[in-house]
Amino acid sequence: SLRRYLTVCNSSFLQREDPDLPVCVEQTVLVWAPLGFLWLCAPWHIAVLCRNATPTKHLSKLYLGKQIVVGLLFLTAVAGLAVTLGEDYGPTRDTTATEKNPWVFYANPILFTVSWILLMLCQEGVRRREGAVDSATVFLFWLILVVCDIFPFQTLLREALRMVQREGGRISDLPRFCLFYISFGLELIALILSAFADVPREAEDLVKKVPTYVLNSCQILLSIVFHCSPKLTNQRPLVQKDMWELSEAESTLQISQRFQQTMQTELKAARTRLQTKMRKRGEEKASKGQGEGLQIGHQNSLGKGVSQDVLMMGDKKDKKKEKKKKKKEEKEDYPESWLIPTIATTFKGVLWESAFFKLVTDLLSFASPQILKLMISFTTDKSIYTWTGYMYAVLLILVAVFQSLFLQQYFQRCFVLGMKVRTAIMAAVYKKALVVSNDARKESTVGETVNLMSADAQRFNDVVNFIHLLWSCPLQIALAIAFLWIELGPAVLAGLAVMVLMVPINGLLANMSKNVQNMRYKDKRMKIVNEMLNGIKVLILKLYAWEPSFQNQVMGIREQELVVMRKFAYLSSVSTFIFSCAPALVSLATFAVFVAVDSENVLDAGKAFTSISLFNILRFPLAFLPMLIAAMVQVGQHTRTHAHTHAHTYVHTHAHTLVSLEIKPGKLVAVVGVVGSGKSSLISAMLGEMHSAKGFINVQGSVAFVPQQAWIQNATLRDNILFGCPLEDSRFQATLEACALGPDLELLPGGDQTEIGEKGINLSGGQKQRVSLARAAYSQADVYLLDDPLSAVDSHVGKHLFEEVVGPKGILKDKTRILVTHGVSFLPYVDEIVVLKEGCVSEVGSYQSLKDSKGAFSEFLDTYAKEEGKKHTGECVLRKNSSLKKPKPPADDETKKGQRLIEKETMETGQVKFSVYLQYLRAMGWGYSTMFFLVYFIQNVAFIGQNLWLSDWTNDAEDYYNKTYPNWKRDTRIGVFGALGVAQGLFVFMGTLLLANGSINASRILHSRLLNNILRVPMMFFDTTPSGRVVNRFAKDIFTVDEAIPQSFRSWIMCFLGVLGTLFVICLATPIFTAIIIPLAVVYYFVQRFYVASSRQLRRLDSVSRSPIYSHFGETVSGLSVIRAYGHQDRFLKHNEKVIDENLKSVYPWIVSNRWLAIRLEFLGNLVVFFSALLAVIARDSLDSGLVGLSISYALNVTQTLNWLVRMTSELETNIVAVERVSEYTEMENEADWVSEIRPPEKWPEAGRLRFENFKVRYRPELDLVLHGITCDIDSTEKIGIVGRTGAGKSSLTNCLFRIIEAAEGRILIDGTDIATLGLHDLRSRLTIIPQDPVLFSGTLRMNLDPFETFSDEEIWRILELSHLKEYVGGLQEGLTHEVSEGGENLSIGQRQLLCLARALLRKSRILILDEATAAVDLETDNLIQKTIRREFSHCTVLTIAHRLHSILDSSRVMVLDAGKIVEFDSPSTLFNKQGHFYSMARDAGITTVDSTALDSTALDSTAL
Repeated sequence: SLRRYLTVCNSSFLQREDPDLPVCVEQTVLVWAPLGFLWLCAPWHIAVLCRNATPTKHLSKLYLGKQIVVGLLFLTAVAGLAVTLGEDYGPTRDTTATEKNPWVFYANPILFTVSWILLMLCQEGVRRREGAVDSATVFLFWLILVVCDIFPFQTLLREALRMVQREGGRISDLPRFCLFYISFGLELIALILSAFADVPREAEDLVKKVPTYVLNSCQILLSIVFHCSPKLTNQRPLVQKDMWELSEAESTLQISQRFQQTMQTELKAARTRLQTKMRKRGEEKASKGQGEGLQIGHQNSLGKGVSQDVLMMGDKKDKKKEKKKKKKEEKEDYPESWLIPTIATTFKGVLWESAFFKLVTDLLSFASPQILKLMISFTTDKSIYTWTGYMYAVLLILVAVFQSLFLQQYFQRCFVLGMKVRTAIMAAVYKKALVVSNDARKESTVGETVNLMSADAQRFNDVVNFIHLLWSCPLQIALAIAFLWIELGPAVLAGLAVMVLMVPINGLLANMSKNVQNMRYKDKRMKIVNEMLNGIKVLILKLYAWEPSFQNQVMGIREQELVVMRKFAYLSSVSTFIFSCAPALVSLATFAVFVAVDSENVLDAGKAFTSISLFNILRFPLAFLPMLIAAMVQVGQHTRTHAHTHAHTYVHTHAHTLVSLEIKPGKLVAVVGVVGSGKSSLISAMLGEMHSAKGFINVQGSVAFVPQQAWIQNATLRDNILFGCPLEDSRFQATLEACALGPDLELLPGGDQTEIGEKGINLSGGQKQRVSLARAAYSQADVYLLDDPLSAVDSHVGKHLFEEVVGPKGILKDKTRILVTHGVSFLPYVDEIVVLKEGCVSEVGSYQSLKDSKGAFSEFLDTYAKEEGKKHTGECVLRKNSSLKKPKPPADDETKKGQRLIEKETMETGQVKFSVYLQYLRAMGWGYSTMFFLVYFIQNVAFIGQNLWLSDWTNDAEDYYNKTYPNWKRDTRIGVFGALGVAQGLFVFMGTLLLANGSINASRILHSRLLNNILRVPMMFFDTTPSGRVVNRFAKDIFTVDEAIPQSFRSWIMCFLGVLGTLFVICLATPIFTAIIIPLAVVYYFVQRFYVASSRQLRRLDSVSRSPIYSHFGETVSGLSVIRAYGHQDRFLKHNEKVIDENLKSVYPWIVSNRWLAIRLEFLGNLVVFFSALLAVIARDSLDSGLVGLSISYALNVTQTLNWLVRMTSELETNIVAVERVSEYTEMENEADWVSEIRPPEKWPEAGRLRFENFKVRYRPELDLVLHGITCDIDSTEKIGIVGRTGAGKSSLTNCLFRIIEAAEGRILIDGTDIATLGLHDLRSRLTIIPQDPVLFSGTLRMNLDPFETFSDEEIWRILELSHLKEYVGGLQEGLTHEVSEGGENLSIGQRQLLCLARALLRKSRILILDEATAAVDLETDNLIQKTIRREFSHCTVLTIAHRLHSILDSSRVMVLDAGKIVEFDSPSTLFNKQGHFYSMARDAGITTVDSTALDSTALDSTAL
């Protein structure tokens, strides 16, 4: 019946009530299209079969299932062919028929037969391919086939039903009918099977750990809808263990390697550009005149000031000008614009992919308004068939679904890209920090560098997420205008003009925002907070009662920061106002011009709502473009900062003039010299930390380095000593023994597995130094550089260390050792002595030859001959005895693990309590909060009102059909429409202003509460909390409170009201929609609840896993010279990669969970669109076109708004966690009040009498006592020496005087007043301590001496004179305003110690405590300090924690402590004669008689050492 076929093909099947496709199309095109697709893709799979002879995987049930289904389909195809052959040539054929079956009945079964064989081969190919678990092409083939078969499916069904009704139950072509439905069923099964991944057994574990293995290997259906790992669906809160492992490509190592390779190329190019620029500038300068050039050259040759340099005083004005000019030039002296190209080149693959998805999404977004237009014409024109309406409704949902799918794929790629960029930048900053020169390091503080890693890398992440909008926004604007032109003609130019006018206004605002710089104050504040926390960690701030000064400094900067924030907020509210007015103004201008130009132009529903939909599309790029530009501006600044950091050239300080020195292998060489003679600089030079202006340094073999101030990592004691070397038990034990760490390990709760706090907080100075020495000794290097390691330990320990480790018989005896030392008693035992004077080597030789030569060295010896016995500093004190408790009988595994000092960071789980929101609103002020909500509500009412007015306006087109449109009506319509639009803008403006003021209130209150409380928490908190964690609160969390919360709060309110408005309008148009809202709302609620819980927990995990990145970074920066000396940069890089990877593990699931949510929500939104269209088709006769247009155009918007509402709910919850974290630290228990009701008299303590009554103390409630019932009386002006072996409780005693630890029992009286009744500041400000570590803060010298500015300059100069610093400070260009760098790094340790003495002199209190005050000081400075103290504090009560027994021999009495009890307390001579504890300690120190300070010659006998 070929003829019948042809007539069927030609007749129209669409112009009727029940349309259908022609059968010939169904039998040809719809069959051949999917098969053609399969044939095109098959070679790729079959090629694998040719290459891989053996299958790599076992035969899974899934694979067998797929093959059986295809096999059955093969049989149906063969059966189909058999039926046709039978009909044409079989014995049962109809002999009367003249025509045979059409050729299609032969062609199709043959094609299918071949295709099914091909498909079986393809599936085998997939099984053999390495790493493949399924095939996207096979899945797509089944999908296309099933979709194409739906048409013949319904055709055959309709035909069969018609036949049955008409011809009494006979189906004309039963065999083919049955075969078609059998094969359709099999195809459906095949489609379902192909959607599952066939994961081989060996890869199952991998898939559980790395679900991206499946996502990336084309498990197409699941990856399209971002089907999450079941772990995300658990009811219990997620923990780090639940996180997926990262795939190879997403690991920090891979990302940073690719980034570094590209960066090298780009930097090279940037440097070349810079050199060309510099050359040009140089030529210009040369032409200006050579004299000037010479002068500038001279200026630049001045090194940056180090403590020893005395800069010439000059005319200050000139200097300032020079400085400015030089700064400007320096700024330009770094290669620029290489960072962005690097990012673009490294990640170009993802960038292109995401660009493609974005393009498709943008194009699809313009299809909906066109379908809406058809829909409106369908409701107005009743002659159109009903099925057309249903088709439009289906088209709407199809377009929406595809748009959603593409959009989410785009977002997924963008967010992963953002994550990778952040990772690359963090890794690059860390890598750079490991090689940056000392000078460059001094230019930015640790705080600022950490900021580069945290805030700035995050900013890059945020901008990269939306980078495509740079081209997509203009594209969307252009397309929207083109479609609008089609609708409204030239009238659209009026709207366009309004938009163009907005651009310069916006440019102006962006420019003004750019000038409002917030980062400067933020860096400044973080710098002070960092120092403040370090100051508290080493007790200085608390002992001096200086907290208020620092609090005021931070609050001052914070106020400046808030002023800037307010400016910024006002500017953004102006731009928000303009952009919320923009859509209203644009549509107003367009519609007004459209109806005014020509009286024939009537606004009908089709035009109005298509235009409104297009304006809605326009709204997003218009609002986003300025935000993006602002973000780009900020990133631009950070790009320069990063470029600057990375382009640091190696400019170093010049300290030595000319040094020539050769050291033979295996020798022990001592380096001596007075303060500032350049001993430490010599060591730095050997380590390559200093720049050689001339000559070279050659060190053969590996190096181990012991710095002057020990650098301890936050790790176990064992890890600190092993420092990355493998553990060899015998060598480890020998090292511990030699470094006298055995007794300490017995005292530490977990032995060598005890965790050491940040900066070695739970070790004493002596223990830190010994651990540092043990690290060097264990490392088995060739050359040992020892920068005064023996100064921080007490005398007998010093003797032991020299004998066992450093000396001629120590474990390092065959190594080359360079020992910087301040003492002289070891000098006879060294092979060679190098004497430094003013940065030059003045003498080199053996002890005897130098002594005989009567040069600088013999003067040095003569000066200190009497002092020789004092040689060793530092009784080893355990400052925080928290680690020295008698260990309790441990649980079985407890000892192995060691004691965890640093507690795990607590992490809130579950929903954020409502009280946290209330707390934030309360901080904002209730007035602001309610007004803000009210204003936004009214704005939304105005928006709905405007659209309802428009829908009413469009009905005029029908009312005035073929009539003249009256002018008054036109003017009213335009006027009301415009007024409502402007009203919206004004209300948004008011709301934004109210929110800005409220949120700044909240920021101020929350920050000051946090600061207030952190300064008042007891020391115990700082012992157990790493400072990185506290810094995180001040940096990341306060940043969130300042910037993110107000933003997400506003967006949430707008989205919430937007969704309510949309539902209201749809229900108004089609009331039956209310029935659909309820099931949708239920689904929505569950999706949202499930997602928010996971997302919130993932964000918390992200926050918690970020802290270690910054802690580790801070630690690395402070220990750079040690890490570089040992050559362990790679190990630290690896560790950094590990901590960043841990963080990425929580970021990646967060991204996927966002997409998971978005896909599901957008489907819900798409259903809203579908139902609003469907109901409009059903109620076609009772609805006017205006309302249909309104409800569908609103529904088209709801998808986005619903998505944003959940996103904002989640974001608000996530961000509000910052308030929760900040308030966690504001609600911690405080130490006693700073000022209590009982105030001591003005001059208290006048006499300075001390009395301890049965005084007992413990560090933490759960630990044992450290002092067991101390009872003693100390009279006014007595000089008491306190001695005792390590851990005897000497430091605990001073801590109790200052109430750093509170009494467990008993009391201390000062001049008869119980100190427990006084306020802490009243007590601490009346006592004076010269602490063990000289700590300085960055700021002026004056600030370091007198932060409250209570003394006049004259008094300060007088004190500087007494502390022997007047000459030095007077020689500085800025005098008292000389800037001290972070930690006082631009002063030598001796100078720092003298400054601490000056602080004590300024306070003039009657009680002075000296705590190991001369630890790291050479004999000369020590002499000065001792003399000054004896002279200036003669009228005071002085308690000295003795380190050199010698220095307390002239005390009135000596207190000997042992295990927290006083064992002896009497005058030195009485105790010496008693021959008890004191006597044995004196004998160890080489003191044979108390009357004479000279050292008995036997003390230096070789047997004694």
